[in-house]
Amino acid sequence: MRTDDWHLTQDLDAFLTRAGAFLRSRPALHTVPLTVTETLRTRGRHVYGDGIPEYGVLEQDGVVRAAFFRTPPHRLNLTALTSEEADALAARLAALGQRLPGVQADRDTATVFAAAWQRHTGATATLRQRQRLYRLGTLTLPRPVPPGRPRIAGEADRKQLIRWHEEFSASLGMGTVRDAAEWADARIEQGGITFWETPDGTPAAMAGRTPEVAGQVRVASVYTPPHLRGRGYAGAATAEVSRAALAAGAQEVLLFTDLSNPTSNGLYQRIGYRPVADFGVYDFTGRSVPA
Repeated sequence: MRTDDWHLTQDLDAFLTRAGAFLRSRPALHTVPLTVTETLRTRGRHVYGDGIPEYGVLEQDGVVRAAFFRTPPHRLNLTALTSEEADALAARLAALGQRLPGVQADRDTATVFAAAWQRHTGATATLRQRQRLYRLGTLTLPRPVPPGRPRIAGEADRKQLIRWHEEFSASLGMGTVRDAAEWADARIEQGGITFWETPDGTPAAMAGRTPEVAGQVRVASVYTPPHLRGRGYAGAATAEVSRAALAAGAQEVLLFTDLSNPTSNGLYQRIGYRPVADFGVYDFTGRSVPA
């Protein structure tokens, strides 16, 4: 295939005009590009950093086959690609002098793109994380339910949300993608974070959800401080957020897990989440100019 089958732009509206229907055609697998582009559309490009977001659409004979986005300085995010399609994109971006820090995509796409990027740039690709995307089936409340109750985080919780977001990002070891204060403000405005608080009103865990786009909502930012773990607080908060998403009309409730953490994977399956697909995150280091 030709590298110029990939149409590149920095115009979000142009990208969504071209790729929007394609992204919405598979909302579960495209949950990340759907939610990120919606955030960019509604809150502005600054939310993910100072760089100018970049987009691409693979179109052949008038049919969109794939898409990507990137919010510099963060990793490239891809929809599913064949090996040939991944190679053409890697060649195109390398020829433009792009310096990518990594890639995130479904497992097979991430693997073939990482290999193609190594071929075209001489960079070293290292697998950073294996993820699994889950979809909620029948919600099952975790038993026993820990003492306490759920509560939507509000403006008075802003400082705690900022602190927990920073701690959550650090615990992932993946770098901070979004400014903690901006993230907290957005979640407070949307009612997008639920605390599980103890009977004395102390927040013990949080679980968030993204705004609904194309019928899908993703549970995210599930966090319990280390000294409060193992007591069921995160499971209770996640179940409540999942219940609320369904009650609000979400057709699909999704979440990602780190496959190296058997505790969280087991917890989400007990609540009712079922595997959809595996994803991979690669880091690129070393030489990153056309070889």
